[in-house]
Amino acid sequence: MTKNLARASALGGHEVFEILVRDHSAMLLSFLRSLLRAADLVDDLFQETMLTAWRRLPDYDRERPFGPWLRGIAVRLVLKHRERHARGAVTCEPEVLEALELRYRAAAASPETFAAVAERLQQCLQSLPQKLRDVIGFVYEQGMRLCDAARAIEVSEEAAKKRVQRGRQQLAECLRRNGVVA
Repeated sequence: MTKNLARASALGGHEVFEILVRDHSAMLLSFLRSLLRAADLVDDLFQETMLTAWRRLPDYDRERPFGPWLRGIAVRLVLKHRERHARGAVTCEPEVLEALELRYRAAAASPETFAAVAERLQQCLQSLPQKLRDVIGFVYEQGMRLCDAARAIEVSEEAAKKRVQRGRQQLAECLRRNGVVA
């Protein structure tokens, strides 16, 4: 049980929900971004997840961690969306979703907060050369397709792909050096 949740145990559902949302919204956005390409779809499913969580709050067991419960709602909504539309969803098997959930669960068990890890990632992003940072921003922050990002930075799609690969490698190395990932 989180420290804020423990403090809020005497509060009503609305106050508890506000605290839980504040504690977990960055994590949920990150989780959804790892499953979806389109930024507007991430926003829509984030809102739908929160609305569903709000409606189902009476069903939530306060003895269990809130993050996995919230991500479970999000996964079901992503899968439902993927069944209806292929637009914007990353195609992945249920095993991949399960592995992703395990990574988020392990991160939640870490003594570092999600915000601290996100801050380190931001620092690593800032350390990238501008040409790598640009293409990473277009693809991962703005949700552009690789061909559109390549056009935006005026390089071939293959060159943009290589920049994304190099950027991801350099980010992973920076995060390892900073003790964020093993």
